[in-house]
Amino acid sequence: MRVSAKSDYALRALIEMAAREDGKAVSAEELGRLQEIPHGFLQAILADLRKSGIVISQRGQSGGWRLAKAPGDVSVADVIRAVDGPLVSVYGLRPEAVTYNERADVLQHVWIAARDALRDVFEKVSIDQLAHQQLPDEVTSRTADEDAWQPH
Repeated sequence: MRVSAKSDYALRALIEMAAREDGKAVSAEELGRLQEIPHGFLQAILADLRKSGIVISQRGQSGGWRLAKAPGDVSVADVIRAVDGPLVSVYGLRPEAVTYNERADVLQHVWIAARDALRDVFEKVSIDQLAHQQLPDEVTSRTADEDAWQPH
């Protein structure tokens, strides 16, 4: 799986929002500066997150962006789906919609299994956990294996 810059930037911006002690809205300019995200790109990401109901914008002198939901109710999977679509797609289709001939039909099972494995991590990690650097044990246990860190 390839994590897009869009998903990475969206998660980083949401971590900044969730980590704010005062819970006040934060400007796109400040989010971009704090996380080194290009302003135009961030604006498009925030618009996608707003369409998905993850963030809201607030106008006025103390305006900016803030989470529309509790950070514990927003998962990494929610964010990726909001900005990039399905977690796994094959030629732009969901794995269950792809058809193969009988010799290659087994590939569909691989794509479905890959999606399930991604869900097993992405749906269990919330923005709140990221903001407080407290990942669930089932996630941290995966990183304890040295092989997990190898680039193969």
